[in-house]
Amino acid sequence: MSDDKQFKESPNRQVALKNVRNIGIMAHIDAGKTTLSERILFYTGINHKIGDTHEGTATMDWMEQERDRGITITSAATTAFWTRNDVKHRFNLIDTPGHVDFTAEVERSLRVLDGAVAVFCSVGKVQPQSETVWRQAQKYKVPIVALINKMDRTGADFYGAVEEIKTKLGATPVPLLLPIGKEADFVGQIDVLENRAIYFDGDENGSVMRYEDVPADYVELREKYYKHLVECLAEVDEEIMEIFLADEMPTLEQIRPALRRATVSAQLVPVACASAFKKRGVQPVLDIVADFLPSPIDIWDIKGSDPATGEEKTRHVGDLQPFSALVFKIMTDPFVGKLYYFRVYSGTASQGMEVLNPRTNRRERLGRLLQMHANHREERKEIFSGDIAAAVGLKNVTTGDTICCEDDPIVLESMSFPEPVISVAVEPKSSGERDKLSKGLIALSDEDPTFRVRSDEETGQTIISGMGELHLEIIIDRLIREFKVEANTGAPQVAYREAITKGADADTKFVRQTGGHGQYGHVIIHMEPGEQGSGLVIENKVVGGNIPKEFIKPVENGLREAAATGVLAGYPLIDLKIDIVDGSYHPVDSSEMAFKIAASMALKEAAKKANLILLEPIMKVDVVVPEENMGDIIGDITSRRGNIVEINSNVQPGFNKLDAQVPLAELFGYATAIRSLSRGRASYTMEPSHFERVPKQVQDKVVTEKK
Repeated sequence: MSDDKQFKESPNRQVALKNVRNIGIMAHIDAGKTTLSERILFYTGINHKIGDTHEGTATMDWMEQERDRGITITSAATTAFWTRNDVKHRFNLIDTPGHVDFTAEVERSLRVLDGAVAVFCSVGKVQPQSETVWRQAQKYKVPIVALINKMDRTGADFYGAVEEIKTKLGATPVPLLLPIGKEADFVGQIDVLENRAIYFDGDENGSVMRYEDVPADYVELREKYYKHLVECLAEVDEEIMEIFLADEMPTLEQIRPALRRATVSAQLVPVACASAFKKRGVQPVLDIVADFLPSPIDIWDIKGSDPATGEEKTRHVGDLQPFSALVFKIMTDPFVGKLYYFRVYSGTASQGMEVLNPRTNRRERLGRLLQMHANHREERKEIFSGDIAAAVGLKNVTTGDTICCEDDPIVLESMSFPEPVISVAVEPKSSGERDKLSKGLIALSDEDPTFRVRSDEETGQTIISGMGELHLEIIIDRLIREFKVEANTGAPQVAYREAITKGADADTKFVRQTGGHGQYGHVIIHMEPGEQGSGLVIENKVVGGNIPKEFIKPVENGLREAAATGVLAGYPLIDLKIDIVDGSYHPVDSSEMAFKIAASMALKEAAKKANLILLEPIMKVDVVVPEENMGDIIGDITSRRGNIVEINSNVQPGFNKLDAQVPLAELFGYATAIRSLSRGRASYTMEPSHFERVPKQVQDKVVTEKK
């Protein structure tokens, strides 16, 4: 770290920038993320009583729906302080959801985090959603510490979980804490680096740690993993490699910085073990986070672009740099209104400060600045570089927007979200509820980028779309509880797509003669199927000014709007390439509206000749099933038009794992079916995979229902 980096800090900071850790806790559902977060809050002194998810007392699961269901739905942010070797560290901590329906919450949290603790169940090991969040972390180059949790459970297998991190996730795990005992006999940890044993039998809260020499029967094991750590470091760090090649053993003072470099560059993954529920082993994990995960200084170059030119632009971390921050989450708070969560990348935010939103090119004023602790608030006058906080008072700001100083603007890299795959119609129970429903839906869609609201032009119904049945169930529950709206909902509908299978042309004129000026627009287009996932690609091939330049944009808008509402059954038309080939105009009667309507008519005409088909969302379904129920579950998946992709035997004693691809339309109510087929012992996760052509009989049925 250069001196230059040191000088950019404000004298008002509580904690030096190098000791700040922005970390997320992520995992498969039910691996123990929220329980771990609650223990962290207790051991760092934020909470004086330990909360638990199964008792509905978890601080981080503050929503009523989270406490009722015992799952995390929304990412909760909090700040805690941890002293390591007499140095005070600030942890900005985000507890993310594990359920795949809330994958956007994980996505936007990872975008603003510098490091993450990935929690794995010692019995389930690397589960399907673990792989998903791991991929998301890799996308944003987030360094990870892995924690094998639930070491107290029957069937706990620390070394099996470490092996799966290597084979399934393609990572290089280096265990730093080894379990002493397992299942009911899990009593402590072997600290590989410090060569000591840690026991947690001092008090019922696990606050007292006892250090002893490594037990005789663990000496060889500790030695093995210490050598493994050095060998892994030698492969990725030049300094250690030189020592290793000279047949010497590096000292602890040489290993620690090398391991930190390797972790920050995501080349190695430190691994710990714990039983968060039994309050054993959490504090050493905090030490590992403080020692090896990056501070904002390690992500020194912040990449963005100039809003005026689009050219790449770089900012540096530091309180005295020009201000830039990313808004990554919006929430409606019943007491203070809309809360805008943001991460400061450079500079300092202060109350009442004017900032620029480059997307709208408008000024915004930062009202109150709040340090969030789940849903509790603490007022702050300043938010420094590297910190995460919430602001009140912003107006035209959405998730993913940059806010920055007006003198030196920058647009930071935003985030991408998956498209919704499931829809339901929702309507108020009485006309008096209509305004409340509308306000509630707007507020919820502002909060959640994967939740969409639209009005069906044909039926006049309000259609809401989301990532899964549970996602929409929670949305409707929140409408009733938080916004006090009484609403009826229809049956879930699948978000189909339309596509064409061959090329086609259309030559369309829109002509209207009225008393004064008429309307004239003439468009000739050619369309053909595009690459899978390409969306809608429009190319202007008009030559000689047959369609004047000012009318090309309206033509494109007409094509896009017509494609969005579909032709066959009202679903968006995707993976389509359209060439605007030719046309003509009238010097007096031509208008933007006329060309827009002509283009819309042309698309519909060409699409009808291009052999339209329906595509349906296919879900990747992973089922963990007892061996004795395998036949029933496979039969049920097959009856739902599903394909078994892979069967993994013995993922845990007596259980197998099925990987399948099943149409979403066939999966409504699957939770109930799988419970009855396995007497409640099987579990499953599903996430959107791709779109696929529907069978003809299904297409005919869907089209008929739509008409």
